[in-house]
Amino acid sequence: MIPKLEAVDYAGEYTIHVRFADGTEATLDLAAELWGAVFEPLRDLRVFRRLRFDRELNTVTWPTGADLAPEFLYERAGAQQAARVKGTPPPS
Repeated sequence: MIPKLEAVDYAGEYTIHVRFADGTEATLDLAAELWGAVFEPLRDLRVFRRLRFDRELNTVTWPTGADLAPEFLYERAGAQQAARVKGTPPPS
């Protein structure tokens, strides 16, 4: 099942805050993900900040055509929440 994304907000630098329908939410640092032809333009913060939540696609998109799969965002958010509960550093 594809997780239902409810909100995406810019959170500063290369981070976004995501919230899913099941209550899972996290602030994700995407700096390490910005490589390759599709994502390199997002290294420019002026471009990165232009993100938007596309309800139809159920994910975050940028005017450059870049987007991230909701499953990827959900996995990262879940891992971050699990790390907080265990008291270990979140995965990068």
